[in-house]
Amino acid sequence: MKSVCHPGPWGPLPLLVLLAALAALWGPCASRSDAPRGVANPFVFDPQARCEPACRHSGICIRNSTCFCMRGYEGETCQYANCYPKCKNGGQCLRPGKCRCPAGFGGKYCHKVTCEGGCWNGGDCVALNGVATCLCLSSWTGNKCQDAVCPQGCRNGGSCVAPGICSCPDGWVGGACHTAVCSQSCLRGGKCISPGKCRCRPPYEGPRCEKRRSQDFSLQKVKGR
Repeated sequence: MKSVCHPGPWGPLPLLVLLAALAALWGPCASRSDAPRGVANPFVFDPQARCEPACRHSGICIRNSTCFCMRGYEGETCQYANCYPKCKNGGQCLRPGKCRCPAGFGGKYCHKVTCEGGCWNGGDCVALNGVATCLCLSSWTGNKCQDAVCPQGCRNGGSCVAPGICSCPDGWVGGACHTAVCSQSCLRGGKCISPGKCRCRPPYEGPRCEKRRSQDFSLQKVKGR
């Protein structure tokens, strides 16, 4: 590969000046990268050097198979962009100073955690094992902290609508929707066990436990003779 010279009033640019310019560029470039680069000390420049594959992103072939990379690029052929500071949380450096962030992260260097749709009810968006996750208060759950938690549980088809509060279907009441409601009260010590249904104490029966069993009545009549 032939070197490029810029003619001046005294002929081609002296090689020493070109070397000095390259060295000046390489110093700050190398200081911001911890990845391997084609250049190694001592700095040697060969105008006849050839690099296969060719140096990319305006890199200069300074000796055979050794590329001198411009600031912001690194790698054997200057193929990798270098972001400083480096992209965080799994972000990919597309070009110098430009990161492509994975889902759940944002900001210039992917340093900000973002939960899609936000975190509700006081939840915090945090990174857990590299994944943006809503960290919920103890009384809320769900991927967005959208679901309330009822420690007592909601029975008989009830639903938890707020921390510790159940919304009960018709016919049920109580903190856990555990108490049945009978539109007409159960008589003679009977107990409402489901909406509109009484469990009667012997010897009573009927929807409201209002009747005495006929057999029991007959037995009492016989004993009374």
